[in-house]
Amino acid sequence: MKNTIAERIYDFLKDFPPFQFLSKEELNRISENIQVQYLEKDSYMFRQNDPVLPDFFVVKDGAVVLESGEEKIITDHCDEGDVFGLRAVIRKKNYMFSARALEECIVYCIPAIFYEEIILKNTDANRFLLATFAGNLKKSDPGKYSTELYSQQDDPGKVPAYFRDLLAVSYSKDPVTCTGSLSVQQAAEIMTGKRVGSIVVVDDHFYPLGIVTDKDLRIKIATGKVMLQTEISEIMSAPVITRRENVTPAEAEIAMLHHHIGHICLTEDGTDKSKITGILSEHDLLSSRGNHPASVIKDIKRAADVPELKKISSQTKLLLINLLDQNIPTDFVLKVIALINQALHAKIIEFSLAGMDAPPPVNFTWLALGSLGRNEQLLISDQDNALIYSDVPKADQEKTSQYFLQLAKMVTVKLETLGFEYCPAEMMASNPKWCLSLSAWKEQFRDWITNPDEEKILLCNIFFDFRGIFGNSELPVQLEKCIVEYIESHEIFLNRLALNAVRNPPPLSFFRQFLLEHSGEHKDQFDIKARAIMPLVDAARVLILSNGITGISNTLERFEKLIALEPQNKDIYIMCLESYKILLRFRAKQGLANYDSGRFVHIKSLNKFERLQLRNCFKPIAEVQELIKVRFNLAQLL
Repeated sequence: MKNTIAERIYDFLKDFPPFQFLSKEELNRISENIQVQYLEKDSYMFRQNDPVLPDFFVVKDGAVVLESGEEKIITDHCDEGDVFGLRAVIRKKNYMFSARALEECIVYCIPAIFYEEIILKNTDANRFLLATFAGNLKKSDPGKYSTELYSQQDDPGKVPAYFRDLLAVSYSKDPVTCTGSLSVQQAAEIMTGKRVGSIVVVDDHFYPLGIVTDKDLRIKIATGKVMLQTEISEIMSAPVITRRENVTPAEAEIAMLHHHIGHICLTEDGTDKSKITGILSEHDLLSSRGNHPASVIKDIKRAADVPELKKISSQTKLLLINLLDQNIPTDFVLKVIALINQALHAKIIEFSLAGMDAPPPVNFTWLALGSLGRNEQLLISDQDNALIYSDVPKADQEKTSQYFLQLAKMVTVKLETLGFEYCPAEMMASNPKWCLSLSAWKEQFRDWITNPDEEKILLCNIFFDFRGIFGNSELPVQLEKCIVEYIESHEIFLNRLALNAVRNPPPLSFFRQFLLEHSGEHKDQFDIKARAIMPLVDAARVLILSNGITGISNTLERFEKLIALEPQNKDIYIMCLESYKILLRFRAKQGLANYDSGRFVHIKSLNKFERLQLRNCFKPIAEVQELIKVRFNLAQLL
């Protein structure tokens, strides 16, 4: 007689990794031995520090969250098909997390013995589980997030691998060490005095020889197996497992799981034949996971309301500080923060759509403008956005316009709650001027390009850096095409745009002094945005448009494209690119240090190196502006 329950379990598991890597016979054997358990909402499968159970688990229906600490910090969400509780089985230690049912759940309980008998022996299945533990991410169905609601940018639900792998982990940079001749009692006293859970035994060169942890003391000393006067080298675990300081969470956790250890020694060259520089523990990995891009984005996607979203968004600043402190490359930092910003906006728009009386009458796209549109907004600033929707018959225009204006107002209000302040100039989608149909946007762009004046050029500088972050993917593409078409038939526009791009020369006086604000609230301060950042932004924009290129709004990517298009100017563009990275990073650090936008800098507060670094960033401004002057014959116009 067939086991229909086992067949249903088999049919479910075969579509999810790691079970999809197993043979039919292997998966059948597992399915026949699975127990099914029902969990009520907020009930626990296990709690932190509980002894490990004889099973690991797979979510059949519902969702389970993994929590840590008394604050119940959520470190992961497990959805349909996700495995949890296996880490403790592999480590053969108590649970590091609590597993709580976020909603009513059906869970499959798989006997742990099958991990060693079947899964461990399957290379693909085991590799998947190790990578999942390390990245704290599941392998999603490639089509799960396929939707027209995201354009020109990776889905914020899918975190690219390099976001997970490049991030280093925070660790103890002052490891407690001792020589091997020290007694166990003396070492324990040092650990107690320093309030640490481990001590590294080193030689005369500070090369790590072994490690002793609290667990060693409990097992070997508290049980009376080893005398207190025994030399510490007698009970240390050796050899130590070592890595470089820039070890990633994935590398560190895979090493810990593979070697069944809770600490890794960090050394100058990553081997035990060089000086120890730090110690990385399981606790460090646990602490870093909650402030990881993948975790932040996952939490954003699961937020139930705006207050919860606001709480999650506050983690972005902590993440930014961590990235900058680790000297992560600026272009990588920009991508991380851009992905989080897009996820925040997408969630806010979803909340707003849910609050509308009806679904959108036609396709639409939410456009990010300015620094957010360029993926260059490291610190939250005021809103710059717009909305574009598909053309409708004239009889439906008023009703359609009112629908999207109402939606836009709901979105901008919620964004303001998150800290994105209202634009003083009202360049927001809630303004009827910037909430238009595709035809109306095209007509507006045509007017700006064919009849340029100072105000229209200013608008072009803002609106030509648009990027679709939610909605139909085709509308922004059509808008980009019309820009190229209009410019090709009205070349004078590029001259006007170029003239505007050289209006702000390098911000140094004849005596190489910084040009400071002469009056107002920021008197005697340096405006790094207007005088250094925007000249490079404006230069990249006009040069990329002069090459007939649209669809690239990021300044760094524009300079990279220009390097490929104009190899004769490669050196200038490389200098611009590197200077721009420095300026963005400098502004972010200033803003974090002074709890503001970082735009206005007190030059006297900078040290000599910082002032010199800023000055060096101004040289490329002069060179690229000179290139623009020559290319567009601006000498007679200045």
